Amino acid sequence: MSYSGCHTHGSVEYCYGADGEETPITTHAQATATSVSATATSSAQSSAVTGCHNHGDDVYCINGEGNEVQVSLTATPTGELPAQYTGCHSHGSSQYCLDADGNDVQILEEGETGGESDSSSESSSESSGELNCHFHAGVEHCVGAGESEGSSEKSCGVQSRDYDMPLRIGTLFVVLVTSALGVFLPMLLVKLPFPTINTMASTVIKQFGTGVILSTAFVHLYTHANLMFTNECLGELDYEATTSAVVMAGIFLSFLTEFIGHRFIAARGHKSASECCEDTPSNNESANPKENTAPRTMQLTQLSHSHGGDGANTKLRGRLLLQNLAGGHCVPPVLRGLALGARIAMLPGRIFPSKAVMAGTFALITPIGMAIGMGVLHSFNGNARSTLIALGTLDALSAGILVWVGVVDMWARDWVIEGGELLDAPLPRVLVGGVSLIAGMVLMGVLGKWA
Repeated sequence: MSYSGCHTHGSVEYCYGADGEETPITTHAQATATSVSATATSSAQSSAVTGCHNHGDDVYCINGEGNEVQVSLTATPTGELPAQYTGCHSHGSSQYCLDADGNDVQILEEGETGGESDSSSESSSESSGELNCHFHAGVEHCVGAGESEGSSEKSCGVQSRDYDMPLRIGTLFVVLVTSALGVFLPMLLVKLPFPTINTMASTVIKQFGTGVILSTAFVHLYTHANLMFTNECLGELDYEATTSAVVMAGIFLSFLTEFIGHRFIAARGHKSASECCEDTPSNNESANPKENTAPRTMQLTQLSHSHGGDGANTKLRGRLLLQNLAGGHCVPPVLRGLALGARIAMLPGRIFPSKAVMAGTFALITPIGMAIGMGVLHSFNGNARSTLIALGTLDALSAGILVWVGVVDMWARDWVIEGGELLDAPLPRVLVGGVSLIAGMVLMGVLGKWA
C-alpha cells in the first residue's frame, strides 16, 4: 500500500492511504517508503496544499514538505471539504493559496497566527492597553485605552488593596510638618528688617499662592467632582450639568457670606462712630451750627474708618480665606500653606495669638482628616452611590468657593480693584508678581496629571 501526505502529530507520524484515511505509520519500512513518497511528490505539491481535513472546526492540509498547515478561513465551509487548495503564493512573509472560487486563503505554519488574528490581537492589545489609575478619596479613576469596548465591568464594592500602613502614618507627620512650615514661614519673613526683600518675597508667595488656588479649583476639584458624578457605579444623572450647577452654588455661597459679613461690619462701625461722637448741644453750637458741621463730619469719617474700615474688612477676608482654603483638600500642604500664610501675614496685629491660632488650625486639618481615613481604610466603599454623590458635591462646592476666593479675593483685589497692591506698583514688582502667578497655575496644572 502506498502512502502520501505524511505529517506528524507530536512524535507520531501519520500518512494518508489510498482510501484517504489518516493512518499512523509505525514500522521502519513504512516510514522509509513514506519519506521517499513525500520527497518525490514535494515538488509537485509546492504550489498547492493537499490532503485537506478537519480537526474540530479547523481546516488543515499538507504542504509540499509534508508538514501539516492550517488554512485560515473567514467562515467554516459548508458542504464537502475541498481536497486541496492550489495556486499558492506569497504576500510579504505570509503564504496564501486559492480556493475553488479563486479567493485567497492564508496558510499558517505551526504556531503562526493569521493576519486577521494579528490585527484583532493588536486591536485588542490597544483597547486593553495600560491604564493610568489613581485614587481620589478612596475612589479609583483610570484613564487610558483599557476603558474602551470590551473592558470588564467595574466592581462597585469595597476594594481590598495592600496598604503600607507604617508609610501612611509616616506621611501623616510629613504633611503636618510641611503644612506648618508653609503657613508659618510667610509670617516670619515679613518680620525681617529688609523692607525691599520682604515686599518682593511677599509678592512672590502671594501671587504664587493665587495661581495654586485657581488651578486647584479648576484642574483638580472641578475635574474630580465631574469624575464622581460620571462614575459608572453612580449611574446616569438626569441633569448633565450637575457639576457646574454645584460649583456655581459654591461661588454664590462665598459671595453671600462675604457680602453679609461686610454689611455687618459696616453697620457696627457706623453705630460705634455715632455713639462716640454724640454729645449735648451747647448754646454756642445752637447759635453757630454751620461752624461745627465740618469738624463733626470729619470726626465721624475718621471713626468710621477706624472701627469698620479696611482693618476689620481685612480681618474678615482673612477668616474667610482660612475657611475657604480649608476646602482645597487636594492641594499639596506646603503650597496651600504658603498661599494662606501670605494672606494671614498681611492681617493687622501681632502673630500671637490670633494669627498663630488660624495657622495652627490649618496645619492640623489635613493630618486629622488623614487619621480618620486610616481608621476606616478597609471598610470604606468609595464606589457606593451615596459616597459618590457626597464626594462629588463637596468637591464641586469647594471648587466654587476657591473660584470666588482665587478670582475675587486674591487675583482681582491685588491687581485691578482700587487700592490693590499691584495696581500702581513699580514695573519690576508687577513682573515678579505676574511670573509667580503663572508659575502657580502651571505647577498645579501639571500636578493634575497624577493628583
